[in-house]
Amino acid sequence: MDNIVQIELFGVRIDEPMVTLTDLLVSFLCFLYFYKMTVSPRKGQVFTYFKYYFLVMGLATTFGGIIGHAFYYEFTKTWKLVGWIISMFAIMLIERGAIEHTRIVLNKKYVKILGVVNIVEFLIFLGLVLFTLDFFYVQLHSGYGLMFVVFTIEVLLFLKTKNKATQYIMAGIGFAALSALVFATEFSIHRWFNYLSLSHVMMAVATVFIYGGVKRIKVKETQPKEMA
Repeated sequence: MDNIVQIELFGVRIDEPMVTLTDLLVSFLCFLYFYKMTVSPRKGQVFTYFKYYFLVMGLATTFGGIIGHAFYYEFTKTWKLVGWIISMFAIMLIERGAIEHTRIVLNKKYVKILGVVNIVEFLIFLGLVLFTLDFFYVQLHSGYGLMFVVFTIEVLLFLKTKNKATQYIMAGIGFAALSALVFATEFSIHRWFNYLSLSHVMMAVATVFIYGGVKRIKVKETQPKEMA
């Protein structure tokens, strides 16, 4: 723990200040986009899922920045587990948003099947995290949800519809993948701006692109079609 960067502000010790700050940058963007979607007149399940994805991810990154980094010395690993679970809920919500988006090309029964698979997959990963207390399964759930589910769905939608929304969401998932790569390789620029800080910045960029895609989804596109 001696190599952790620390500062003292008004007599309060803050660990990993840049990691905390970049985590809160993601939080700020998520809460901002949640607010924008809340006041938006657009309605529909696809918007609801993405809206609450931003809210829950904002809570997860706030929790992670403050409890998981800045003041972790005052808490136990159990508290980190709470943040992990919140982030898993966020991934489940963005998956469901992407699944709901498939209504523009899929029969509603297939959308329903994908929704059930989403719940089963979430419960499996949640069980693994609770049983092992290992962050690896949180990462695995995130990788599966973003790359295998969301990115795959948006690629298929783009091939069928060529709409702008899917392009932005795919770009967002691409930056999320870069964030995961930086985290996995622990590529750091400086001890004050390490791999965690860099991965958070990548996640912030990903958030901007994902919102850019969501706001370009046309309401009429979200209406269910009967074609397979």
